[in-house]
Amino acid sequence: MRPLSPSDPSQIAGHRLLALLGSGGMGAVYLGADPEGGLVAVKVIRPERADDPGFRGRFRREVAAARRVSSRWTVPVLDADTEAAAPWLITAFVPGPSLAEALAAHGPLPERSLRGLGAVLAEALAAAHATGLVHRDVKPANVLLALDGPRLIDFGIARAEDGSRLTATGVVVGSPGYLSPEQAQPGRGPVGPYSDVFSLGCVLAVAATGRRPFGSGPLPALLYRTVHDAADLDGVPEELRPLIEGCLAKEPSQRPPLDIVREALTRGEPADPWWPEPVTRLVTERAAALRGLGAVPAREAGRGEDPPGGGRSGARPGRGDRSPGARVTRRRLLAAGGATVGVAAAGGSFALWSALSGGSDTPPADGGGDEPPPRYTLALHADLSGERAATGRAEENGARLAVERLNARERPPFTMEFLARDDGGDPALAERVARELTADETVLAVIGTTTEDTCAVAAPVYSDALLALLSVSVGPAGATPVEHESYLATRPGDGDLMIAAVSYLTDPVDARRVHLLHDEAAGAWSRALIQGMREAYSGAPGVTVAVHTLAAGARDLGPPVAGLLADGPDAVVFGGRDPGRAALLARALGEAGFGGARLGFEPVIDAAFPEGAGEAAEGWVVAASFTDATAEPRARAFADAYRARFGEDPPYHAAEAYDTAHLVARALEELPGGEVRRLSLTRRLPLVSHQGVSKTFAFYPETAGARLEGALFLYQVEGGAFRYLGAADSVTGAAGVAGVTGAAGVAGVTGVTAPG
Repeated sequence: MRPLSPSDPSQIAGHRLLALLGSGGMGAVYLGADPEGGLVAVKVIRPERADDPGFRGRFRREVAAARRVSSRWTVPVLDADTEAAAPWLITAFVPGPSLAEALAAHGPLPERSLRGLGAVLAEALAAAHATGLVHRDVKPANVLLALDGPRLIDFGIARAEDGSRLTATGVVVGSPGYLSPEQAQPGRGPVGPYSDVFSLGCVLAVAATGRRPFGSGPLPALLYRTVHDAADLDGVPEELRPLIEGCLAKEPSQRPPLDIVREALTRGEPADPWWPEPVTRLVTERAAALRGLGAVPAREAGRGEDPPGGGRSGARPGRGDRSPGARVTRRRLLAAGGATVGVAAAGGSFALWSALSGGSDTPPADGGGDEPPPRYTLALHADLSGERAATGRAEENGARLAVERLNARERPPFTMEFLARDDGGDPALAERVARELTADETVLAVIGTTTEDTCAVAAPVYSDALLALLSVSVGPAGATPVEHESYLATRPGDGDLMIAAVSYLTDPVDARRVHLLHDEAAGAWSRALIQGMREAYSGAPGVTVAVHTLAAGARDLGPPVAGLLADGPDAVVFGGRDPGRAALLARALGEAGFGGARLGFEPVIDAAFPEGAGEAAEGWVVAASFTDATAEPRARAFADAYRARFGEDPPYHAAEAYDTAHLVARALEELPGGEVRRLSLTRRLPLVSHQGVSKTFAFYPETAGARLEGALFLYQVEGGAFRYLGAADSVTGAAGVAGVTGAAGVAGVTGVTAPG
C-alpha cells in the first residue's frame, strides 16, 4: 500500500481514494472509502487501454458478468462505468487473508472448518454457474477469509459456457495444481461447470492436508499427473474422502453436482466459529488494522492535508511532523505490518495482495539523518560442493560482489546482508535449506537454486512462505511462476533456446533442409526443444524439416547418423543435454563428411564437448541463456571488478547473479520507506526492470515470465574453446522469430500462454 501521488485521482464517483494498492499494465487498484466511510476497492483502467475497442468490449463483458454473480459468498460490484475515458469498477473490500496464506501460516484446517469452507464455495460456484459462467481458477489464493465465512473472488478468467473469453488474451488460464484434466489436456473436452468441481476438490484436499493432491515439481509432470494419476489424499478426514475423490474424478460426468457437494458437507455440526483459533486471530487482526480508515480524510491518509482551496500539493507529513492527525493516520494505514490485505472484485475482477510497510514516517531517500539506513538480507541457495559447485560458486561470487558494491554507495538508502547456503545438489538437503531460510525472518529474497531437482523441492517451500526465489541458472523446468507465485526465473526457459537456433538457421545460414535430432536420453527436455523448433518451422516457405530420434543407450552413432544424412540436410540440430553424447555425434558427423551447420543447446557448453569431439567440434554453434562477461562489452567494468575481487575471470552465470542482486535492490528502492516485507518485495519484483551488465531484466506482468529480447546468446566452438558470438538477436537477422515465443519452455503444455 503506497501513498497517492499527485498524478493519482483523488476520488472516483464520490468515493475518496486513500492509497494505491497496486498497479500494472491494465490499470491501478486503489483503497477507497464510500461517502459513509466504508472501505471499497476501486479498479481504474488506463486510458490508453480504454482506447482499444477490443479491450473496452472485454471490460464491458467482465462488468456484466460481475453483476450477474449474486451470492453472499462472492464479492459484490457496487458501481461501475464502462464508458468513462478511464473505465472503473468499484467492489466491496475484504480486509482478510487468503486461504493460501492461512494454510501457509497455520497448517491444515480441522474437519468442521473444511465442511464450512467447501459448502460455501460450492454455493458460490453454483451461483456463478446459474448465470452461465465457469470460474476456471478456483484455488486457495482466490478464497478470502472473513469472520463470517470465506469469499470466492477473481472471476477474471471466467468464461461463459459458450466459451466466449471474458479477459484479455495472453494471460495464464488457470493455475497448475488446481486445473481440471480438461483444462490441462487439449482436446479432452469442453471446460464446463464440472471443471470447477474438480478444482474445488483440489482446494479441499490442500486445506485438509497442506499438500496439493497431484504434487508439485516441473509443470509438464504436474499436468501429466493431473490427467493420468490418482490424487494423493492421505490425511483427508475419512468421512470427507469419498466426496473429495468424487470431485477429483478424471471424467467430468463422474463428478458430483454442486448441490450434492454442498448437501454432503453441511451434514453435522455447523462451522461456528468458522476457523480454528489461530486463523480467527489472523482474520481479526487484519480487520482491526484497517478499521476506521474510511473516516480519515483522503489527503491525510494518502499525502497529508489538502492545501487551502482543496488543491493537490502532493505533500506528505515530514519526519518532524508530530501532529496527532498525521501520526495516527499513518499508523492506521501501516498497522497491518506484514499482513496481507485482500482486494477482490467478482467477475472480471482482481485479487491484489499488498504487504503494508510499517514504521515511522518516510525517511529521506538518501538514508540521511541520525538513524542508520535499514538493513535487508539477501540469501543464496546453491550447490556449492556437489556436481554443480562451479555454477553455484559463480553465482555466489557474482551476488556477493553486487552486495559489496551496493553497500559501498555513498549514503545508500539501505544496506544488505548476504548469506550463502549449500545444498550440495541434494534435493532432500535443498528442502531443509529452504526451510531454514524461510524461518529466518530477516531474509527478504533468495537467489537459487542450481539444479532442476533442487528447485522443484525448494520452490514450494519458498512460495508457501511468500519469500521470493530468483532463479539464475535453472530454467522454468524446475518450477514456474504459475505454479509457485514467489518464484521468478530471471532467465528464459530452456524451451526458449530453440528461438535462437531458429534465428541463426534462418539468417545468416538460410538452411532449407533442417534435420532435428531428439535424444531420448534427455527425455522431455529434448522433446520440448525439438517440438518447438518443428512448430516454429511449420509452414515456412521453402524449408523442409525432418525429426529423427537417437536411442537413449546408443553408443555407436554411425548407423543413426547415416540415416540422418540420407536426405542431404544442410543443418543438423542436436536436442540432447549431455556434452559427451554431443561429442559422439560430432565425431560421427565428421566421419560421415557432413559440412553443414551443426547446432546444440546450453548444456553442451562444457569442456567435455570439445575435448571429446576434437576437431569435429569446430564450427558447432550453441544457444545459451547466459552471457560471457569476459567478451561482452557492457560487462567490461564488471569483469574487471570481479578479477580484482576474486583473482580470476568471471565464469558463466556470475554476471547474471550480479545483475539479479541489483534487480532485488531496484525493487527494494521502489517500495515505500519504512519496514519492507517479504510479500511486498515478491509482488514488486516482476514489475521491475533493470539494465544489467549481462542483459536487460524485464518480465511479463501477467505471467512473471522473463522477456526474451536480448536474453538469448550464441557461442561457436573455435580452437577447442567456446567463442562468444553475442546476443542472438544481434548476431542473426531474424530477431525473435515471430510466432515461436509461445513455446516458452513448456511446448505441448496447455493452460499457460506467453504474451505476444
